Amino acid sequence: MSANHPAEHSGDSSGDTTINMTSLPSTVSSKPWVQLVAGIICMAMVANLQYGWTIFINPIDAKYHWGKAAIQVAFTLFILFETWLVPFEAYLADRFGPRPLVIAGSLLIAASWIAYSWASTLGALYTAGAIGGIGTGLVYGTCIGNAVKWFENRRGLAAGFTAAGFGAGAALTILPLTHSLAARGYEATFFNFALIQGGVVFLAALLLKKPVKGVAARRSNPRLIHSECDSTPLQTLRSVVFWVMYAAFVLVAASGLMATAQLAPIANGFGIANTPVTLLGFTIPALTFALSLNNLMNGFSRPFFGWISDWAGREFTMFVTFLAEGIGILCLDKYGKDPVYFVLLAGLVFFAWGNIFSIFPALTRDHFGKKYASTNYALLYTAKGCAAFFVPIGSIIALRTGSWSTTLVAAAIANIIAALIMVLLLRPLRLRELRRQETALAPAD
Repeated sequence: MSANHPAEHSGDSSGDTTINMTSLPSTVSSKPWVQLVAGIICMAMVANLQYGWTIFINPIDAKYHWGKAAIQVAFTLFILFETWLVPFEAYLADRFGPRPLVIAGSLLIAASWIAYSWASTLGALYTAGAIGGIGTGLVYGTCIGNAVKWFENRRGLAAGFTAAGFGAGAALTILPLTHSLAARGYEATFFNFALIQGGVVFLAALLLKKPVKGVAARRSNPRLIHSECDSTPLQTLRSVVFWVMYAAFVLVAASGLMATAQLAPIANGFGIANTPVTLLGFTIPALTFALSLNNLMNGFSRPFFGWISDWAGREFTMFVTFLAEGIGILCLDKYGKDPVYFVLLAGLVFFAWGNIFSIFPALTRDHFGKKYASTNYALLYTAKGCAAFFVPIGSIIALRTGSWSTTLVAAAIANIIAALIMVLLLRPLRLRELRRQETALAPAD
């Protein structure tokens, strides 16, 4: 349970406190910060495929009258294809490097929104969702893995900043997206933003590359416990710790995805979607304000809580944030019909939710080692795909009960259960497994 791996176990020089730049080529793309920025840009440009989806639901339903639950199946398929193929995509990125994978992703995300703009049947809509999921998974999984490799022992912070691009990226475009939707309709908006987002990802992908060998790592934080063994993907899948992490990930991701996909229908259900809200000197309709604030808060939370978890510990940080999210959702159910409270409470929920995408990669690396860190986290990330099944269920429950209250309360309970899992179950199990590993590594007398 050492906080610092010996070099023979970790494959890095943990005694060094600076990055050895002498082994790096002089090209701009070989600078770690360039890789980090390029990854953040790519993530920001695919963010709308998930976080911008909610504003298209009502216009699509108004045109074709398919029903919101049926339309949300496209979002579920998007999440499934985004997450469940990530282990295979991580393998390809490890083998061929990040550039070709992200370039392929750029083409697919553009094709997805173009297909959305043309879709006149549910089958075509679902196909577009699947294509977008594959493209987003290629970009997301590859950029997170690349950041962790370039900043091996700053992995929480690096993963947090990269994931922040995905969380906050939609905040940069939500206003032009909503304006385009109002002025040109959803079909033209899908088509135009497909070209913009896909083109930017394509250009940023040209900078991405694997880190060269010989990059020394900084010393690990002594407050963290982690394994001195590298677990293979099969060993990881046999670990009880992995499945406890998986269950917690599903519980929290399900509530966050429900809020992401259903925020516009919830605001319409509360009757405050178009009500002007004045905060910080800005007067914006409640839904648009909430979407912008949510994405900013979601993005900021990822590096922030990644850094906090390096200091306070992964499990304790997630306990606090999961509990805060659960309480925030309960308050949203009770006070959300007030447009100001709706904006503020939705922001709190998204602030608390975003940390799972920075802390879980770091926790996976802590417990299962460095060698297979990308693939092992990719396996855990498929939990987001499982969580996607709950998005249309939330719509069905709301339709049958006539309100969003039951759905929101269920999401809150899921977060509170996940919070308790962190401190009552996961940490004791981790300590037990790591003690067994120490015993196995100890030399015989």
